[in-house]
Amino acid sequence: MTTSQPKAHLQHYLQSARDALLWKLDGLSEYDIRRPLTPTGTNLLGLVKHAAGVELGYFGETFRRPFGEAPPAYEDDAEANQDMWATPDESREDVLALYRRVAEHADATIAELPLDAVGQVRWWPGERGRVTLHQILIHVISDLQRHAGHADIVRELIDGTVGLRSGTDNMPPGDRAWWGDYRQRLEQAAREVGEVGEVGAQG
Repeated sequence: MTTSQPKAHLQHYLQSARDALLWKLDGLSEYDIRRPLTPTGTNLLGLVKHAAGVELGYFGETFRRPFGEAPPAYEDDAEANQDMWATPDESREDVLALYRRVAEHADATIAELPLDAVGQVRWWPGERGRVTLHQILIHVISDLQRHAGHADIVRELIDGTVGLRSGTDNMPPGDRAWWGDYRQRLEQAAREVGEVGEVGAQG
């Protein structure tokens, strides 16, 4: 890959976001990949299902390239937030297979169209909806990386697993005791500053 290959660079970061999101499910039970671990229900399998819908819309409909399937969660009349969780009759294999098919469809769109190809995002208002493939690649990479970050936190809450990708955690070295001490230092620092702030507010 060279600096004269902007599309290849963008596609590299798109695939990196996909990979980061997907490997967070590795080694977990059906329950753990579906567990809602925030007040708004964020869960790992739901993040993958949502990512499939993101790529389906932006690399499919936006550039008039029909996917050939119409998953119910992505219909206009779908239940609110239906794309953010997997129902009991949707298996892990179903959701992952859908995302693989959607990614292949997206990759074909990216390969076959130039970066200045024009599309229309139906759900964006007015002139903002007129976009290029270049713009949409950046938008989708940003969106997927954000959700990969969500997955980082959810996975850490489940079993303590952290890191950028399988085999490369990109974290400082430290055992459980080191991290425990580190977290305690942060807690103490936060309390000290918080107490000073409370005194100042009262004064």
